[in-house]
Amino acid sequence: MKIFADSACDLPKSFFAENDVTLLPLRVLIDDQEYDDILTIDSKEVYKAIRAGKHPKTSQASPELILEKWRELAQSREDGIYIAFSSELSGTHDTAVMLRDQVKETNPHMNLVIIDSKCASLGYGLLVKEAVRLRDAGETDIRTIERKIRHMAGHMEHLFTVEDLDYLAKGGRVSKASAFIGGLLNIKPLLHVESGKLVPLEKHRGRKKVLRRMTELMAERGDHLANQTIAISHGDDESIALELKAVIEELFRPKNIEIHLIGSAVGSHAGPGTVAVFFLNKL
Repeated sequence: MKIFADSACDLPKSFFAENDVTLLPLRVLIDDQEYDDILTIDSKEVYKAIRAGKHPKTSQASPELILEKWRELAQSREDGIYIAFSSELSGTHDTAVMLRDQVKETNPHMNLVIIDSKCASLGYGLLVKEAVRLRDAGETDIRTIERKIRHMAGHMEHLFTVEDLDYLAKGGRVSKASAFIGGLLNIKPLLHVESGKLVPLEKHRGRKKVLRRMTELMAERGDHLANQTIAISHGDDESIALELKAVIEELFRPKNIEIHLIGSAVGSHAGPGTVAVFFLNKL
């Protein structure tokens, strides 16, 4: 069984080779130079560029690459599952579906499941890791894996805050006026994800207050957090991620906490200093 994921899952480069997951890199444009996320640019380079005043742009994974991978899958006659970055944040999912249907016209036997995760960053990454776990545990029924991943995706919480509202304003996530006022008053937004979209949730004055509120919401929303793997991603600010990790460990004693850098595709819009936490809710 082949597993595919795009680079917005924010898992490290080593993960893909070590776990036999095919990477579909999103693309990053800086100073008219296009890069393949993870493969030809490191996210630290993106954060460095942003701090230098540059404005990276991103685009979906290469349609030519996706078509090539789908044709290879059809020829191999293996089952495949592609867990995709939220269709509300990238066109990659819709392109992948269109190209799969195109390949199936001449390869009707092709069995490729494409899941719109409605997730981002490590919320998405946790889904990919669960698919790998199920496959490696011996699960061979692709529909069983699909059902479990869709259920998990539907319960994935994303809570995050950014260091500078200007980055979200440039991406159209908040108004420029709000960003200006927020900067003056040290207002930090707390956002989450609803139906695959980034949605402002609350505003708090100061980083410590917003981090405390994130853990309060974890307590309210989380489902047996002690039995979960919690993920934390950060925009090139490991110290704040470690601070949040320490609080989460003290409050909830989860079985595991993973910390990774936010990748180029997501980080280009969220900016340096972003911190996010991902866990399963009890809805």
